[in-house]
Amino acid sequence: MIIIDGSAGEGGGQVVRNACALSLVTGQPFRITNVRGKRSKPGLMRQHVTAVEAALAIGGAHAEGVAVGSSEIAFTPGRVTPGEYRFAVGTAGSTSLVFQTLLMPLLLADAPSRLVLEGGTHNMMAPPFEFISKAFVPIVRRMGGDIELRLARHGFYPRGGGRIEVDIRPGKLSPIDCLERGMLKSVSGLALFAALPFDIAERELKTARKFLPNWPENVFAVRQLPDEQGPGNTLLLEAEFDHVTEIVTGFGKLGVSAESLAKTAAHRMAGFLATDAFAGPYLADQLLLPFALAGGGSFTTVQPSDHARTAADVIERFTGQRWKFEQQSSGSRLVRRMPRAG
Repeated sequence: MIIIDGSAGEGGGQVVRNACALSLVTGQPFRITNVRGKRSKPGLMRQHVTAVEAALAIGGAHAEGVAVGSSEIAFTPGRVTPGEYRFAVGTAGSTSLVFQTLLMPLLLADAPSRLVLEGGTHNMMAPPFEFISKAFVPIVRRMGGDIELRLARHGFYPRGGGRIEVDIRPGKLSPIDCLERGMLKSVSGLALFAALPFDIAERELKTARKFLPNWPENVFAVRQLPDEQGPGNTLLLEAEFDHVTEIVTGFGKLGVSAESLAKTAAHRMAGFLATDAFAGPYLADQLLLPFALAGGGSFTTVQPSDHARTAADVIERFTGQRWKFEQQSSGSRLVRRMPRAG
């Protein structure tokens, strides 16, 4: 059994999600101690419990310690059974993180699957639906994955109530090299809000325009959603290149002004645009797992996050693959699988 210290490295829930996915794919059981040991509230949260329960359901698996607040879990995989599944995270727990847990095992299964995931679609500490659908999934499609996603209803923090629908048709993943993002094709800024004053969205876009002065004024827009989907607010900044799309998100929350949210998001986007990297930090985190299960490939990214390095460590525990982040003269990092010794 693989033993993992959940407080090592990034020390968050990504360790749990990647371990479940890799366990179902490789057939290896694992135990995680000190789950989310570096978080202010350690232990499993509701969205992590749902992710593990979903992995149990699709994988005929057995687990111990799967409860909110649990600091240790043990997971023994069974056989992945494709089919139709519905999982409700509850409140605003992230549907995207549950999706990430299930995608690779179902993509490598022997028949199609359909997922309905209910909970948060736009909440802090998780990628929003647009990031999954426009930045991450298109890369997996290029590798051979046949995936379709639909956003049926937005779900903001703290209420949740969102719904995404996913169709997954299995196929073999092939390694690809993503070294250049190509020419910049378009940029946009979208302020989503529901059951909040309109001026919040206006102030966000005004601030974003100030810190992204080269972006035309007509690429910024506001979208008001029905009040019953709120209260909630998200700012989405998008840059579409020939070969990849980067999305930077600011999530509205009490105590954070519209101006502060937009300034932070705009600075992050400007920082990415100033590099020549293919993947931003959040996309790099998520690409490691499909690239590893494809057996190789490479991509360039910005300064690797603790999330990315921790993901590489967990991948090595299950597969023996070592992934390296090599400094390039341009300032970006080349992420590639290291050849096996001998």
